[in-house]
Amino acid sequence: MALKIIIKVIPSSGRSTCQIDKNGALKCSLKSPPEKGKANEELIRLIAEKLDLPRAGVDILLGKIARTKTVLIQTTKNEQEVRVLLCGGVQLSIK
Repeated sequence: MALKIIIKVIPSSGRSTCQIDKNGALKCSLKSPPEKGKANEELIRLIAEKLDLPRAGVDILLGKIARTKTVLIQTTKNEQEVRVLLCGGVQLSIK
């Protein structure tokens, strides 16, 4: 089973974290710069680690050169569970 989620990415931010912004969107800050696919690789690695998945289980479908990305995650978890795991276990509401 796969889940598609939209993530706003902030490259070159000096830290690697995920959080929910004031509009309820998932936002990931990344240390890597947006050049030569470095930020995309870091995003895939970050999601895979937080969800305990192999890196092959995470793919960027849309937005490889944009800050807003559609990510396909091979998981049986629902979107709420994925958001909680990515944001450090904090219970969040989906609008």
